[in-house]
Amino acid sequence: MPGEPPRTRGQRLPVIDLKRCTGCGWCVAACPLDLLSLERTGWKKHSTLNEAERCTGCAYCAIRCPFGVITMQEAGTD
Repeated sequence: MPGEPPRTRGQRLPVIDLKRCTGCGWCVAACPLDLLSLERTGWKKHSTLNEAERCTGCAYCAIRCPFGVITMQEAGTD
C-alpha cells in the first residue's frame, strides 16, 4: 500500500501460540497498524494477525504480551 514501509526479505512476523493465548487483547492494543484482532473459537478468545503482508515486524505485540505467547519468526517458517 502507498505510504507504508516496504517489506524486506527475512522480515519477521508475529506467531501466536493459540493454545496459550488468553485473549486479553494487549497485543491488539499495541499494534500501531491495527493488524491484530480477537477471535472466538468455541468458548475461547485468542488473538489473530490480519493482513500479514502489511505487518512491519515492529514486534510491539510480542513485547506487550504479558504471557509471552507471541514470537517473531521469519515468514514461511514454523
